[in-house]
Amino acid sequence: MSLSATHRRGFLRTSAALACAAAFPWTRSAQAAAGDLNLGIQMFSLRGYKVDEAMQHAADLGFKFVEFYGGMFPIDSDAAAIAGMKKKLADLGLTISAHGVNGFGGDAAANRKVFEFAKAVGIPTITCDPSPEAFKSLDELVKEFDIRVAIHNHGPKSRYNKAIDVLKAIEGHDERIGACADLGHYIRSGEKPTEVIRLLKGRLYGVHLKDFKEMQDKTTGVILGRGHLDVPAVFAALEQAGFPENGALSLEYEENPENPLNDIRECIQVAQDAMAKA
Repeated sequence: MSLSATHRRGFLRTSAALACAAAFPWTRSAQAAAGDLNLGIQMFSLRGYKVDEAMQHAADLGFKFVEFYGGMFPIDSDAAAIAGMKKKLADLGLTISAHGVNGFGGDAAANRKVFEFAKAVGIPTITCDPSPEAFKSLDELVKEFDIRVAIHNHGPKSRYNKAIDVLKAIEGHDERIGACADLGHYIRSGEKPTEVIRLLKGRLYGVHLKDFKEMQDKTTGVILGRGHLDVPAVFAALEQAGFPENGALSLEYEENPENPLNDIRECIQVAQDAMAKA
């Protein structure tokens, strides 16, 4: 299915979103395109805020989907904390698309606790960095809980540096074990994001939409489109790859953690414009 066919209930529908983005006015076609994409945000982008404030910012920015990480929503949260978080999310009109990045190892009981948390919360995808010893229990757990895991790449020198490393790891395993492609880290690894999306077709359950460029002899995160990320081509590649309707497509902006909101709005605008051209 194409993104335009499957992502009808996308983000930025609310008047609050329009108000927040007033500094970056949209054309009618860009607004229409925005509704075709279930673009969420990795809450690490808002790590400079306390969790309640971060969630409010996510909603005010117009996002409908959030990908949490352990620092904002710990996997050892008790039933009362989980119930409280679910109510806050519902009140803000937010849905959790994924949670991570979580580690998995050879301890099957520890791995199970992550799945039990995900089931209690209603999380469809666990973004993860599993060790080779984890896959035996992961095969069993994804079947039992019917929850997907998406292997996240962390760039050079990491266990999953290249797309081929992910493909080798998931070969022969349950189809619910797939990938979360952090496009910024793939850029750091010398990979072309559109090619990564093509290679991971059919097992791509998450994307961290992120851009990098070289600055002062190091790679630095930048607003979408200001580095090596061809944003329109990425959306076209996702369409061609049949990225699933319930996949976790998360904007992740790691710079300026104390005051990232204007930068995030600019990233949203870039995404809007790219969708309008797709």
